[in-house]
Amino acid sequence: MEGSEDLDSNLLTQPWASVCFGESTFIAKACFRETGYVLLISDLSSVWYERADTDVVGKRSKELNKRLTAHVSSFLNRLSNLMCPLLEGRESDANSFSCQQTSSKLTIHVKSELSGLPFYWDFHCPAAAVEMISRHLVRPLIRMSLSLQYQLQELASLLVQKDAEIEDYRESGAALSRGRLRTAPFQEKLFLQKFVDESLPQLCGAGDGQAFTSTLQHLYTAVARQEARAAQKRHHSGDAETPELTSSPQLAGEAMDSLVTLGSQQEKVEPPSDLPQSLGATAGLFGDLVGLSQVPNGTCPV
Repeated sequence: MEGSEDLDSNLLTQPWASVCFGESTFIAKACFRETGYVLLISDLSSVWYERADTDVVGKRSKELNKRLTAHVSSFLNRLSNLMCPLLEGRESDANSFSCQQTSSKLTIHVKSELSGLPFYWDFHCPAAAVEMISRHLVRPLIRMSLSLQYQLQELASLLVQKDAEIEDYRESGAALSRGRLRTAPFQEKLFLQKFVDESLPQLCGAGDGQAFTSTLQHLYTAVARQEARAAQKRHHSGDAETPELTSSPQLAGEAMDSLVTLGSQQEKVEPPSDLPQSLGATAGLFGDLVGLSQVPNGTCPV
């Protein structure tokens, strides 16, 4: 039987997904097991969290569903079947979801059926602790930013090399058979300035519900798995120090793999060993994303 710590650890490696309850849009992640469930949800202004064990589920189910006498495991399984499709971007067979929110509490009302009878459930989510927000959002996003920055540096360097290669061909007498394929030499500063001026406003105006694309979900999960490994090592060594907010060559390499494996199944390339020092303290992530690319986003194991 998994305890509350195991539920929280499994929640960490679940990617964030966009969900809608009524007219409200959130990002959320959840984990359902035989011992209970955990739910973390945010509107990017506030973050709420609920962890419910079998005792809480049994008591609440009796209060809300007096005609139902099913075992607690049946309620947990039903809740998983209602919530997980939403987190995976599919339709849920719940009759309705609605929510009531304040800065300190979020209540999600669910109306559905179980064994042919009406089934009601309320998720009662108080405000999440600062440490949980840091663990599930702040630290992973910093590591993701470092990984994506490294990808940008590597791609810019590759484009410069390609320009030099093309120029060498041109000086050797090679010519394009189709003029429309001609491109201007890559200039990184101009590219970044154009991105800030044109693309960034569009991205910032995309809406809170688009916070995590499928590619970023895979990258987030890879980073979160590293966080879980580091926490396990600290637990075994008795070291309670706060982990470094840095990334590693392997983290940066896996970030690149997340983009590759989503588009095609290619061999992974080892990252160079001379990465900047600022990218250097979270090791051991290679191999995760090949498996992750085969798993639906927002998976909720039961």
